[in-house]
Amino acid sequence: MISKELEIQFEDAVNRVNAHTEPFPADTLLKLYAYYKKATNDYSRPKSKKPIINAFKTNALFQVKNISESEAMETYIELVDNYFLYRE
Repeated sequence: MISKELEIQFEDAVNRVNAHTEPFPADTLLKLYAYYKKATNDYSRPKSKKPIINAFKTNALFQVKNISESEAMETYIELVDNYFLYRE
């Protein structure tokens, strides 16, 4: 079961990412994408118009398939915190 505190921290991290106006590195974007999809139980297929981007996204999703929703949230939060550590 996911704690309310973890959900709040996750939403805060998502909001930080959404409010960021500079581009993220591609590898960071793929990690954020995969952990977000896993954390939110969103198993829809990637919807990019470019097949290569869909392939990268699908690969990123395969890499997180064996972790729990709470682990995905925790890792997403950690990734966001580490990314912004030296940028703010």
